[in-house]
Amino acid sequence: MSASDESRERTVYEAMGGAEGIRTLVEAFYPKVQQHPLLGPLFPDDIVPVMEKQKMFLTQFFGGPPLYSEQHGHPMMRARHMAFPVTAERAEAWLDCMRRALEETEMAPELQKAVLERLKGPAYHFINS
Repeated sequence: MSASDESRERTVYEAMGGAEGIRTLVEAFYPKVQQHPLLGPLFPDDIVPVMEKQKMFLTQFFGGPPLYSEQHGHPMMRARHMAFPVTAERAEAWLDCMRRALEETEMAPELQKAVLERLKGPAYHFINS
């Protein structure tokens, strides 16, 4: 390992455990979303395609490979969520589901807090109702 490799800061994606960490988080998150009275009705019964897109997006969002952009183009997440009534209450519910999913992972509490903090921006940015 070169000195530049050693001094390079890890991305949040790497700190989360890479692809495996993202997969674990998404698999803990979506059952909570599906069961939530405010969020569940917004999602299709077949949640698997949604989960796959979320894995790709979170990978890219947290500094991993640009999987989402490679398959779907620029994320444009606000535009992609405009078809759904996203309220402040739903943004809070989404963040709470994510918080509870993070608690089920093996990530350090400080990392869980940082991940959730980073997701607050997009969650509130999607509010359209």
